[in-house]
Amino acid sequence: MQTLSHPRNNSLAILEKALAALLMGIAGFVVLASAAIVIFQLWYLGRIFPGVSVAGIPVAGLKPAEATTRLASQLVFPQDGKLLLQSGERTWLLSPSELGLYLDPSNSAAQAFRVGRDGSLAQRLQYQLDALTGGVDVAPLLIHDQRQTAIVLSQIAGEIELPMLDPTITIQGTDVVVTPGQVGLRVDQDATISSIMKQMQSLQDGVIPLATYQVVPEVVDVEAQAELARQILSLPLILTLPEGQPEPHGPWTFEPDTLARMLAFERVQTDGTTRYQVTIDSSQLRVFLNELEPELYLQPEDPRFIFNDDTRELEVIQPAVIGRTLKIEESIDAIQKELLQGGHVTELTLALTPPDISDNVTGAELGITELVYSEYSYFYGSSSERVQNITASAQRFHGLLVAPGETFSMADALGNISLENGYAEALIIVGDQTVKGVGGGVCQVSTTLFRTAFFAGFPIVERHAHAYRVYYYEKVSGNSINSQLAGLDATVFVPLVDFKFTNDTPNWLLMETYVNPSYSSIQWKFYSTSDGRTVEWQTTGLQNVVQAPPTEYRENPELANGEVNQVDWEADGADVTVTRQVYRDGSLLYDDTFQTHYQPWQAVYEYGPGTEGMPPDETPVDGNEEE
Repeated sequence: MQTLSHPRNNSLAILEKALAALLMGIAGFVVLASAAIVIFQLWYLGRIFPGVSVAGIPVAGLKPAEATTRLASQLVFPQDGKLLLQSGERTWLLSPSELGLYLDPSNSAAQAFRVGRDGSLAQRLQYQLDALTGGVDVAPLLIHDQRQTAIVLSQIAGEIELPMLDPTITIQGTDVVVTPGQVGLRVDQDATISSIMKQMQSLQDGVIPLATYQVVPEVVDVEAQAELARQILSLPLILTLPEGQPEPHGPWTFEPDTLARMLAFERVQTDGTTRYQVTIDSSQLRVFLNELEPELYLQPEDPRFIFNDDTRELEVIQPAVIGRTLKIEESIDAIQKELLQGGHVTELTLALTPPDISDNVTGAELGITELVYSEYSYFYGSSSERVQNITASAQRFHGLLVAPGETFSMADALGNISLENGYAEALIIVGDQTVKGVGGGVCQVSTTLFRTAFFAGFPIVERHAHAYRVYYYEKVSGNSINSQLAGLDATVFVPLVDFKFTNDTPNWLLMETYVNPSYSSIQWKFYSTSDGRTVEWQTTGLQNVVQAPPTEYRENPELANGEVNQVDWEADGADVTVTRQVYRDGSLLYDDTFQTHYQPWQAVYEYGPGTEGMPPDETPVDGNEEE
């Protein structure tokens, strides 16, 4: 019996057969494709995949070593390439290798070999397919040694660079010479190296302009300062004192040739701009003014007066002196300012110090209304040199004022005892002998002042006795000796030994001195206003007397035969104590004691070689002579 099938069932069967055939086909294709891929990978194992090139050089199918060889032989841009460096009309033709470019063929081949071998399986297959269908060109691995490029550029820079030169101003004699400046030219190595690298990376020949820049001089406005310098040197520089200065000095003139050596040019910054500034060398001016300063210095001095006993008024015998000191730095500033303004005459700057007392002061204002004490001493038998020194020394004190409360220093008032100041050589005591020296006789003046202050009742601050008794200081009118005056002498030896007393009254004290060579006397006067003080004094007289040593005779080869000179005089040694009481209105103000020790002093004679009778049997008789 025949069975009939349903049409729907037939269709399903056909579809199932077709699907089965399709699946079998796909499976076969996959198997074939997989087999093809495997065969492809095995074939290029250790070789560069198809479609890969380096800088346009095909290396597909080559082993890395083979690719290295090919690249080394065919990629010759570093050696054969041409790079033309250019600056203006100058050019330098160089190969890339001369500028430090080198090819690394081994690593370049290695990079080509890595194409299609990095990433996941899908990524690797995709890279391989891209290379196969479209090609992959790998950039070569280049090594650029920038140090070599810098060396080459430094050599080129040495040929074209220009140094920047500031303009200068110099003085040649009295001429002002300007040297123009120069704009500098520099090679910008960083910018040039960047351009070179960019060109070399293209592996193409090319022209590369050198990057340069200008260096502009810092200093500007040279001509203006040069013209100012010429104006400064056109006339002498004249320095003067302000008008009305006593003891006129100057003017001091600096001729242009001298001024030129003092001219300087300083670099200064103004609003960010560097300029030259003309100046006068302050160091040279300072040296000159430092040397000038002592010459111009004036100590302020009170006027000197005498007291007119008839009118009972003060009379000026020497006007007051306004003190002055040269202000060096201020003077330098004034000189420079004047010159920079076109002037050539400058007043020096002074500091003025007025004295304590003016010329028109009255005796009543100072409390000087009467003679409060006067003292004499005598110098009979003095040499003309000694009288000259007494006169010169006494004159230093004539008309001097002593302020209330001031301690007066005789050494300060005496100043420099020298031949230039009117003194002569006479005998003085030095150490243990009497010798000739400048100023012998000054102690006649110091002794007179001591006695004036002593008997006027003023405090004695410093007093030194002579080494031995000097009979001048015990002489009284008529050339007789009063031994009661022993111990009332005072010596001064500037600047080591001084005599000082204090004006302890509320009034000024005026001193007057009068030397009368005809009467061999010196008078010292104190004018002030008496405060009623009186003086009592006592002396022990000469005690512990020691006889003078025997006379000594010395041969002096500088003396002639038969010449005999006495150089020291005998005096007995002794001690004297003088006491003083000063009263005011019956009350004791103070008392003081003055102790003196006189050494025994030996007479000394010098004689020339061969002088008969020397040393003699008896001591020659001669007068006493001393400073």
